[in-house]
Amino acid sequence: MRSGETRVRGLAARAGGWSARHRWAAVGIWLLFVALAMGLGTAAGRVDVKDSDQLGGETHTAARIIEDAGIDEPMSESVLIQARNGELKATDAEFRAAVADVVQAVEGTGQATDVTSPYDTRTISKDGRSALVQFDMRGAADTAHERVEPVLKAVRGVGRGHSSLRIEEIGGASMTKQYKDAFGDDFRKAEYSAVPVALGILLIAFGALVAALLPVLLAITAIMATMGLMGVVSHLMPMSDTAGSVMLLVGMAVGVDYCLFYLRREREEREAGRDPGTALRIAAATSGRAIVVSGVTVCVAMAGMLFTGLAEFEAMGLASLMVVAVAMVGSVTVLPALLSLLGERVEKGRIPFLGRRRRTRGGMGDSGSRFWSAVLRGVLARPVVSVVAAGGALLAVAAPALGMKTQQLTLDQEFGDTLPIVQTYDRINDAFPGGTEPAEVVVEARDIDAPQVREALAAFRERAISSGASRGPVDIRVHEAQDVAFVYVPLVGGSDRDAAGASLEKLRDEVRPATLGRVAGVQAPITGQVAGSHDFNDQLVGSVVPVFAFVVVFAFLLMLLSFRSLTIAITSILLNLLSVGAAYGILVAVFQHGWGASLVGAQGVGAIVTWLPLFLFVILFGLSMDYHVFVVSRIREARLRGRTTRDAIAHGVVTTAGVVTSAAVIMVAVFAIFGTLSMQSMKQMGVGLAAAVLIDATVIRGVLLPAVMALLGERNWYLPSWLHRLPDLTHDEAPEAIAGPVPRDDRGEPLRV
Repeated sequence: MRSGETRVRGLAARAGGWSARHRWAAVGIWLLFVALAMGLGTAAGRVDVKDSDQLGGETHTAARIIEDAGIDEPMSESVLIQARNGELKATDAEFRAAVADVVQAVEGTGQATDVTSPYDTRTISKDGRSALVQFDMRGAADTAHERVEPVLKAVRGVGRGHSSLRIEEIGGASMTKQYKDAFGDDFRKAEYSAVPVALGILLIAFGALVAALLPVLLAITAIMATMGLMGVVSHLMPMSDTAGSVMLLVGMAVGVDYCLFYLRREREEREAGRDPGTALRIAAATSGRAIVVSGVTVCVAMAGMLFTGLAEFEAMGLASLMVVAVAMVGSVTVLPALLSLLGERVEKGRIPFLGRRRRTRGGMGDSGSRFWSAVLRGVLARPVVSVVAAGGALLAVAAPALGMKTQQLTLDQEFGDTLPIVQTYDRINDAFPGGTEPAEVVVEARDIDAPQVREALAAFRERAISSGASRGPVDIRVHEAQDVAFVYVPLVGGSDRDAAGASLEKLRDEVRPATLGRVAGVQAPITGQVAGSHDFNDQLVGSVVPVFAFVVVFAFLLMLLSFRSLTIAITSILLNLLSVGAAYGILVAVFQHGWGASLVGAQGVGAIVTWLPLFLFVILFGLSMDYHVFVVSRIREARLRGRTTRDAIAHGVVTTAGVVTSAAVIMVAVFAIFGTLSMQSMKQMGVGLAAAVLIDATVIRGVLLPAVMALLGERNWYLPSWLHRLPDLTHDEAPEAIAGPVPRDDRGEPLRV
């Protein structure tokens, strides 16, 4: 060790020091890791979540019965034939001719099987103006959308020949095709645009091309490595496309943020006159430590999804956890190696105007942000007023969340009138309530042909209608070889999920026990869209408490160990909960009540998609720790250097304002991209994440945090004596903090932080 250089302890500092000394080895190991992860993932292939693992309850039981029986349910389609002017009836010759033409045209494509006439299946509406021709698509259900176009074309051709009738097709295959045609490219553009958006903001933040490229490249390589790891891990815990999309979002956000924190601190130290080596060591010991604490906290938050018992959530949680861990490791290893290799060349490609502006402002010192300096003066001058005003405003914003209603969105709620098929969906639901989303009873018996089982099936069909749960027709399909039968029950209520849910409960609690439930050895779980939403809600409600408890308790413990302050740990949790609550309130106000929905290109759909609240809690609680750990670490560092608590707060908030603002702008921009999609669920996710990050980086970190810490004063660093035996994880400090004089508090006593 060179003379005058203080040895800095801590994982991040040691990792950064080793990487800087062995820079080519560090870069080579990272590239080898990324290549190896991708290669192993490609070789192993990805195992996706099965339908039988998606949910619990009766939906899971039904899927397991179907899977064990080896039955591949085909994708069903329907053709609506409806009088345009209300004069034609299903009994009229022209109407009958149209039905016959549809049946012939669909059969003629060779893509359909079991084509049925409404005159045989009694799928004619009560007013006689509408009828359904039903059929199944040949081949595997999951690829039916790729083969449905000839059928759609044939149906359109029949429609042109019968101008007095409305002839439209709808079903799983046609809806999937129209959805993919309309939004498949939309999703890809949204994902791909995240990179140039982040790069553009980083160019403004750094004013240099090389410095801006480093965070993006690290985030991309972290995402690539995680994609490979997902393939390997999926053989132990199945993954999904949704998990991949969430991983990409989280990986881009944290990967860029962590590099941004590191780079800005290294640049700040160089602009303060330090040589590149010293600047890098200080960045490793300070920002590197904050990255490790933040990364571990985010990983813990993501791990909360593993307690939901929902395979899709578990996949999202594990994928997000992995990408955060990979990005964290990359930020404290390969990034310092690259900075050591580049040296002053990290400023290459400087944009002249931005470069001059930054130099005239004196870097990122105490005067690095005039706006936040002005805000801080007001906050620290009147901390009580600031806490009451900011806290009261956020509580008011969060208030609508008390009336939150969650449900799986129906097709018209999800897409509004952006897809033509939504109008067909509405017309069928009006004519045949529940016909587009029937309940499906999966009946398994020792002998499906046994007389008592046949009688119970007939009784179920009759009672389902007489009980008021369905208006019919109730269709029964028997698979004798597997001793399984499917009963399709259109639910009264149709697309009204509340009314349809009441009909489902009537089937489960009244109709089934009185019929199929009386036959020994018969299982009859009820599944379908409405049942799936109901079971999903029940399982989510059951997992809320353990997930919340796990995330909050472990985040609290991590903050306690990282800062050795009971006060910091408690205030961190409370401020994060307030931030999440405000995001919930905005979601409910905009998407449930429709307040200001047009401002974000949305519409009030009357509900929040079921999976979003828990997903947002986990994601936001983790991501908000990025800013919190970074700001509080800087405040604590300044306090250790001998500043008063109030001065340390001002120094910490103002000197981190630039990087927190840049990081927040990137996150908000990336999340807002998804808020521009036409799907209401994706729009809700994007708006919720963007709003929460914006609130967190401004009101929470810029006003509430400094105001609360100013009120607490030296009590910020309080740790009861009985907790002094806790492991000390606070030693990753800058060399000056370790080598300098013993800091003292406002009364001149040695400071214990």
